[in-house]
Amino acid sequence: MGILDPRLKRYQKKYDYSYSFGTYPTIDLINHQKENLIKVLVKSKHDESEGVNDVLDLCEELRIPVEVADRAIDKIATKENTYVLGIFKKYDSVLDPKENHLVLVEPRNMGNLGTIIRTMLGFDVTNLAIIRPATDIFDPMVVRSTMGAIFQIDFEYFDSIQEYMTKYSKRNIYTFMLDGAKDIREVKFEEPFSMIQGNESKGLPKEFGELGQSIYIPNSDKVDSLNLSVATAIGLWEARRGK
Repeated sequence: MGILDPRLKRYQKKYDYSYSFGTYPTIDLINHQKENLIKVLVKSKHDESEGVNDVLDLCEELRIPVEVADRAIDKIATKENTYVLGIFKKYDSVLDPKENHLVLVEPRNMGNLGTIIRTMLGFDVTNLAIIRPATDIFDPMVVRSTMGAIFQIDFEYFDSIQEYMTKYSKRNIYTFMLDGAKDIREVKFEEPFSMIQGNESKGLPKEFGELGQSIYIPNSDKVDSLNLSVATAIGLWEARRGK
């Protein structure tokens, strides 16, 4: 089978397509990545869910193919209460060099990545750089945890921070580190900036402090550090607040 007739199996990274589980991610997929949408699947009984009906109305309006496929959904969905899903081709994007970037170094937790993408959109940051090794942004668990925000951002993978900085140079670099040189409350974020966050378990190596202004978020001594998605949200909020 080709990409226009994908094998409906549980998602694997090697596939050139993925799924949006649930109404809100599927609506955002239709509205923002329609050119990559293959088709929409629904269950025959969906309790007259308003969300599912919104998806069906949108598909009818835009002439998007819809299939009733109870067994297929049960086979590939990760949650029992999935009544609708979209199947879409994976796609590439590039970052806008004039815009602010969030840079995640080796993120491994799917839930964190999804939450961060949704938070980015909430603070009007729509460019995400991901430094490998990293989790798969197209994994349906990531897509679902973004609540569809993934379809409204640009993202790009890099093999190293050096590769990223070579391609996107002349930027204001802010690295978030436990031993950062400056309290975030004292930092004025100059645009266009690259806000760099380390991964969930080890943060950023010491050498990242030399790339630009290193920052720490003050917290009580009752915890060693903040969750990555929380720290990123604080950083994005502070950057926006300082405008």
